[in-house]
Amino acid sequence: MSRLFVTGTGTGIGKTFVSAAIAHAATRAGRTVRAYKPVASGFAENELRDSDPGVLVQAVGKAPELEAVNDISPWRYTKPVAPYLAAAGEGREVPYGAVVDFTKEALRGPEDLILVEGIGGVMAPVDRLHTVLDWVSALSIPAILVAGTYVGTISHTLTALGVLRAAGIRVFAIVLNESQGSPVSAAEQGNAIGLFAGGVPIYVLPYVEGERSWMRVPCGSLVDAILRKPSCATP
Repeated sequence: MSRLFVTGTGTGIGKTFVSAAIAHAATRAGRTVRAYKPVASGFAENELRDSDPGVLVQAVGKAPELEAVNDISPWRYTKPVAPYLAAAGEGREVPYGAVVDFTKEALRGPEDLILVEGIGGVMAPVDRLHTVLDWVSALSIPAILVAGTYVGTISHTLTALGVLRAAGIRVFAIVLNESQGSPVSAAEQGNAIGLFAGGVPIYVLPYVEGERSWMRVPCGSLVDAILRKPSCATP
């Protein structure tokens, strides 16, 4: 069974896209999959289908309904900022201990693959005392580090990788989620990151336009590595 935490170099770099693409491909390959987003900010109930938790629900073949979202994302906030700030803006606090306990219980599920998607970047504050890094550390599972392919991503990616390693977290893979309009190719950036990544596998997911684009990312070596066997040849 595979258990992975999906984190990133920052916000807006496609953690949900990557999580959904992996979950969808693994589901199509016949594996049982659950994808969690325990803490979500920027959530609007009237846009449930396109919200991060709503996308993850759809990626495993379920309808994007509120009950299903409640099951995978209990703590949701309206403002699209770090959870500590989003909760404070609503006169609330993120219950960090409860978040960790919920996640640990989720990871005990019987599914072949369980993904936990974090929020923001590796060092985003979950509450006033803990960051996403603390959250991953408490779970003792490997991480997938998601980055874009914009100018500056090499430094951002290697910095995040260094922080994860310093905390004793095994990085299962770095996923470069292709950004639009970058003057440097994803392959070039991946090669440059690889020089300093200490053997961590690097995968590039191509930019795909359109609604539910995560369904059309080609199945490839990343999903094969997670499942430890060939998954599928086409989405």
